[in-house]
Amino acid sequence: MTMTDNQPSIIDEGTFSVRRTIRIAAPVEKVWRAITEPEHISRWFGRTVLDGAGPGATGTMTFPDYGAVPIRVEAIDPPHLVSYRWGNDDALGRLPDAVDDDTSTVFTFTLERVEDGTQLTVVETGFDRTSDPAANMASHGEGWVSELDKLVALLEGAGASSVEGAA
Repeated sequence: MTMTDNQPSIIDEGTFSVRRTIRIAAPVEKVWRAITEPEHISRWFGRTVLDGAGPGATGTMTFPDYGAVPIRVEAIDPPHLVSYRWGNDDALGRLPDAVDDDTSTVFTFTLERVEDGTQLTVVETGFDRTSDPAANMASHGEGWVSELDKLVALLEGAGASSVEGAA
């Protein structure tokens, strides 16, 4: 089985944002669970713990050899859009204990039904508020490639059935 081949991230220095649009050969409902339910997010991204499910829910996303990144759900419109704010400033060299609105970035997943599955776009904004915007945009641009490629592999690969559930 061949995985869907997707384009890399686009870094926009004018708007201090990183964007990546991918296609996944899976229904929107399945992709939605994979990007909103902590037990599924933890299988392809960082180990995610949230104290709730709606806007304002807080928690952490923990990555091996990196640490626990504070995270907060900013907005949710099932199954089309979810926004998270996180304190993931790679260039700073340390992680904050909580999300700081003045120095954090926001990443938003938007899902759209397409003929062969789902088109997922992630846009991360707010890099102008970080310690080194150019370095962080480059790092996160690469990060969205590796992390979203893991999402495609999860949803299109052998483990895809474990993300099934009530639609």
